[in-house]
Amino acid sequence: MADKRVLVWTEIDNGAPHRQSLELFTPARSIGTAEAVVLYPAEQDALQRIGAFGASVVHHGNDARYAEYLTEPQVAALVALIESTSPDLVLFPSTTTARDVLSRLMARLDVGVIANATDVNFEGDELRVTVPWGGENTGTVTLDGSKPALVQVRPKAFAAEEVGGQAEIRPIDTPIDEGTLRTRVLETVEEASEGPNLEDAGIIVSGGRGLGQPENYKLVESLAKQLGGAPGATRAIVDAGWIPYAYQVGQTGKTVKPALYIACGISGAIQHLAGMKGSKYIIAINRDPDAPIFELADLGVVGDVLTIVPKLMERLQQG
Repeated sequence: MADKRVLVWTEIDNGAPHRQSLELFTPARSIGTAEAVVLYPAEQDALQRIGAFGASVVHHGNDARYAEYLTEPQVAALVALIESTSPDLVLFPSTTTARDVLSRLMARLDVGVIANATDVNFEGDELRVTVPWGGENTGTVTLDGSKPALVQVRPKAFAAEEVGGQAEIRPIDTPIDEGTLRTRVLETVEEASEGPNLEDAGIIVSGGRGLGQPENYKLVESLAKQLGGAPGATRAIVDAGWIPYAYQVGQTGKTVKPALYIACGISGAIQHLAGMKGSKYIIAINRDPDAPIFELADLGVVGDVLTIVPKLMERLQQG
């Protein structure tokens, strides 16, 4: 396989490279030469931080207007950069801003895009991308006649690996067309939440249909809070309207890799396992001794979750 040139669209969040963007340098390095593109007035420390994750070059657009006008000027700069550097592949994280930029970019370039990827590689010159297909399957897909290939990668599909090194900073001097400054951000409001973010949590307690009733989900939330973790859920109880989609773990939800995952009343459908099987330790509580979740669990407890979880919380309180 010839060495490929891979651009990684790298988002800056609170002055630092976004975690999802840094994850993308792991597949980029394995495919070929990894280069970052940052369209944001970032500090030098943040740019060199990107180099530590394997970027050989950081193409940097430093105009302050990139932070205020998100989409159209960024797309115009990306088109110019792609035309001048001819990358084989451009990787995007699964963030809201990335989706906005990616959708306009594919229209401008008239190329295809693959979203929600869990693996990316080349066989010779043919792109091979693994994506969830249906509720419980994955498929391998490619793009015909599209260059560069545009791929959006699912969070936590790869680990962000710091490998050291420094990146060459190359300024992007593409003039911003005043005609692209039509939509700008007036205000950003962060949703208040308690406890760690689900995707970043070191401990996750998830609930499924075995909880019986929606009001019993409070046991999951209470145990997660007691352990300093985050609550999660299966697709079944999200679809049933017990809790919002933001809590869903699985192939069509969030992919998580905590140090500890406690599955409460979860049978272990393939769709759910795909989103949490990378957890370091898995504890399963289910009254069905033949539940598939026990095949993956490091520790299995056969019993009623409504009895076991309160006793576990009581024991934790005793120290």
